[in-house]
Amino acid sequence: MPELTVYPRYIEPRLAEALEDSPVVLIHGPRQSGKTTLAQTVCAPSQLTWEGEAITWRGSPLSSSSRDYGYISFDDDNTRAGAQTDPMGFVYDLPERVILDEVQRVPELFTALKLEVDRRRVPGRFVLTGSSNVLLIPKLADSLAGRMEVVQLHPLSQDEIEAGLPQSDQGALTTDPRSGFLDALLTGKFRIRRSERLGDQLHERIVTGGFPAAIARQPGRRRASWYRNYAEAHVQRDVQDLARIRGLGILPDLLNAAASQTARLYNLADLSSPFQLSRQTIGDYVTLLERVFLIERLRPWYNNRLNRLVKTPKLHIGDTGLACAVLGLDEKALASDRNFLGQMLETFVYQELRRQASWNLAPMSFFHYRDKDQVEVDIVIERGPTAVAGVEVKASATVRPSDFRGLRKLKKITGDRFVAGVVLYDGETATPFGDGFYAIPIRQLWETPYETG
Repeated sequence: MPELTVYPRYIEPRLAEALEDSPVVLIHGPRQSGKTTLAQTVCAPSQLTWEGEAITWRGSPLSSSSRDYGYISFDDDNTRAGAQTDPMGFVYDLPERVILDEVQRVPELFTALKLEVDRRRVPGRFVLTGSSNVLLIPKLADSLAGRMEVVQLHPLSQDEIEAGLPQSDQGALTTDPRSGFLDALLTGKFRIRRSERLGDQLHERIVTGGFPAAIARQPGRRRASWYRNYAEAHVQRDVQDLARIRGLGILPDLLNAAASQTARLYNLADLSSPFQLSRQTIGDYVTLLERVFLIERLRPWYNNRLNRLVKTPKLHIGDTGLACAVLGLDEKALASDRNFLGQMLETFVYQELRRQASWNLAPMSFFHYRDKDQVEVDIVIERGPTAVAGVEVKASATVRPSDFRGLRKLKKITGDRFVAGVVLYDGETATPFGDGFYAIPIRQLWETPYETG
């Protein structure tokens, strides 16, 4: 059996911080992204287990705290049935501090948890994990409002993957390897420097994706098989829990159709055309796929004073490894199809930025920009009311002044709020293009530390 590789999870300090003042902390994100191991690493290291060939990560000093939580998984049928039958009694008998894993499977517990928190409000008492966006479940939203902090865990980012160490070398990493790209972008400070071009490595990273258990597999057929099995099981288990209705058998095909349209404007008519179901039904199914983090709709950025802006969201698959697997794309196929490469690369960059933003101290909002003249910016990032930055993504090794057309339009619209516009490309040199615009090699998105100046 190959030696396990362990990875840091840079959101860990945010989780530890939330435990200091929030009675309930929810870790949510896609199944198999590492929520259980993160919760156990921080709160119950004595219960941490290695599951087969699954990869986990090196714990930070926060993980060696004296917390000793109980652990209960609602994937266990008997445990789930007991909680559903007598939620008040179940909560009353819980340990002093406890991790409740896959809590979306027992929404009956939410009211009981609220009553227990109100009876005795202790910081860090309950750690919940969920593989669907349980914030959209009305019982949870109503019951735990004001009592719960949410920590969203994504699949591994590229700099977390880069920082991975063999289990035998745990603790050998002594410096903070987190990328500072977003900080550089939102201050408009980049330094001219050279990087080695990624080339074929870029195709490999896109196809690999960020799910720990998939990365543990051999590249190629075995890894793709994991992703396809994951998609099938995820749909059969979690989506069925959310909506026990007939017709969900089309969801794997709908996920495939969504993967083919990643990084494009959301078009319900195109998505529904292969299926003999109404557009409204397909739209409802798209929402279900969103709720289990398999796809996302990226909102459009617009200013109410500008009525020529397109207000349609963009569709992004949750992970490019998953998208490539369900579409049957390996590295060679991706490299030979420039259209799919452009789509997958844009989604790859978007997801990497979202993952980095999840542990950044400054809250950020993500959008896309497009007007009716087809002028667009792939990714628009806002930090509060004062800073706006734009990111364009190119699969080529060269950048031309015309590639900044959308970014210049965004700067004109946002005025003093605009801090920087970047074209990420598969080249070698970070180069300024004047007036706060830069061409930046894609590799520098996760190279650490990112130097500014």
